[in-house]
Amino acid sequence: MNRVSSTATHVLPLLLFMLLSALPGVFRVENSELPWHVRAPEHWVYPLQTMICGMLLVLFRKHYTFGPWRGLGLAFALGIAGIVIWIAPSLVREHLVQNGAQPASWWEWLGLAERTKGFDPTIASQSPFWFGMVVFFRFARMVVVVPFVEELFWRGFLMRFLLAEDGRFERIRFGTHAWRVFWIVTVAVMLIHNTEDYLGAFVWGCLVYLVAVRTKSLGACVLMHAIGNLALGLYVMKTQQWGFW
Repeated sequence: MNRVSSTATHVLPLLLFMLLSALPGVFRVENSELPWHVRAPEHWVYPLQTMICGMLLVLFRKHYTFGPWRGLGLAFALGIAGIVIWIAPSLVREHLVQNGAQPASWWEWLGLAERTKGFDPTIASQSPFWFGMVVFFRFARMVVVVPFVEELFWRGFLMRFLLAEDGRFERIRFGTHAWRVFWIVTVAVMLIHNTEDYLGAFVWGCLVYLVAVRTKSLGACVLMHAIGNLALGLYVMKTQQWGFW
């Protein structure tokens, strides 16, 4: 395994994922009278994104090391805890509004923003088949593809790359702790999210870093991310707070 191929296989999946995430803005046409796949192109772009990035991960699979498979109980517990913390501000917001508080601009920074607008699968509900496909691929994206592409980059690559003086990150033991690395990676993870998610994303980044350092297992980090995203997806489907995903 050489340096170029190892770096590319850890970076390209997330890079491609982010590029494809920008496509809905290119194809979207703001007109409520148009079919759902025209006014909400993310409902077909995301399934394509899921399949393309999934195939890339399979293609590069021999370059990844997820073991040792340990600390899975810790990963499961912190995955649930991280998502509970992430959605907690929305519950606080609901309580404040019910008691007469007026939303302020600074609420967004504490995660107290309204979450009703976002990826709404019910837009395709007129067709049971397409509604089912939209929901299936949304969960496949967030529970399978996202945990792999993000953890391979943030924890599998960047955490080690920042410690590798010669750039050969694969020589650095996974989960090696350094406060400089903690702050760079965790803040970067936070900044790629929307402002209203900064608080939740920062806490989440801290917890995943803890799992990486404690277990020395990339697989545990992927599992934590998958469990957390599954819990969040189920919460969103139940509450219809589409802004969370």
